[in-house]
Amino acid sequence: MVVESDAPGVFDELDLKLLHALEVDGRAPFSRIAGVLGVSDQTVARRFRRLRAEAGLRIVGVRDTRRLGRDEWMLRLRCTPDGAEAIAAALARRPDTAWVHLTSAGTEVVCLSLPRNPGDYEDLLFGKLLRTRKLIEITAHQLLHRFYGGSTGWIGKHRPLSDEQVAALKPAEPPAASGPARVAAADEPLVAALKADGRVTYPELQRLTGRSESSVKRRVAALFGSGALYIDTEYDTARFGFTTAAMLWVTVAPGALDEVGRAMARHPEVAHVSAVTGPANLMASVLTRDTEELYAYLSGSLGSLDGVRHVESAPYLRRFKELTYPRPLR
Repeated sequence: MVVESDAPGVFDELDLKLLHALEVDGRAPFSRIAGVLGVSDQTVARRFRRLRAEAGLRIVGVRDTRRLGRDEWMLRLRCTPDGAEAIAAALARRPDTAWVHLTSAGTEVVCLSLPRNPGDYEDLLFGKLLRTRKLIEITAHQLLHRFYGGSTGWIGKHRPLSDEQVAALKPAEPPAASGPARVAAADEPLVAALKADGRVTYPELQRLTGRSESSVKRRVAALFGSGALYIDTEYDTARFGFTTAAMLWVTVAPGALDEVGRAMARHPEVAHVSAVTGPANLMASVLTRDTEELYAYLSGSLGSLDGVRHVESAPYLRRFKELTYPRPLR
């Protein structure tokens, strides 16, 4: 039985189930979600609107840069205390960045750079940033392998939905595209529309792109089928009780790197974990209910893994950008 509450600012079991359903299939019709959750279509639509208004829920189409053969770089920018917020805000406005966060007592900006070509990366790193007077130090870490994150949602680790409900919501696998993943120039209006709203309808995509509806459906299926594009969700996790977010830089014995990365991918606290270049060889983003739970994770599940030699943790003080667009979170 699902317990419902429509009180302003109160999110309950049904909201978590709806979030999980949208992680499984962000484009699923409300009628299908309602049938699986055992509530009315109107209830799902009302809860969805409230999650958007009060918890910042967004469903967005995201390019999978790894599948598209593009590099990803995590930049750590040590700044003067009076310059960090301005630098973070400027990075958040760039189309080639994601994950722009303020950490370390407000003096470090962590940014995921998604250069479209080597020139973009060089322009950002050696052009724009090196001319920034409030910047003290830059370190760059290339992401080598993603163990968890990307198209894989996080709330599902806490299992609001049963395995049977997840199976009922999973969309049919799109036909595998022949050849490598790619976004053609003609696809850009389509990708831009899905980036703005991952639930945009096919008739609306037809209107926005000028293509026929059948052509739109074929190209959307091809983009998803090749892995060039996926649907992701974003929302303020603090509104659901997970008030502490932190970035971890984990140093692991080289022979244990793959095993530790896979183990961390299974931990419910971990929203993202990748192997990276640099002094630390794993980078992770974790979400916990409070600082005590973060401590328990660092000293317990993570600290007990064989091969872990050193862990550096930095709580997020402010998130300037998530996924593909700027949106400061509380």
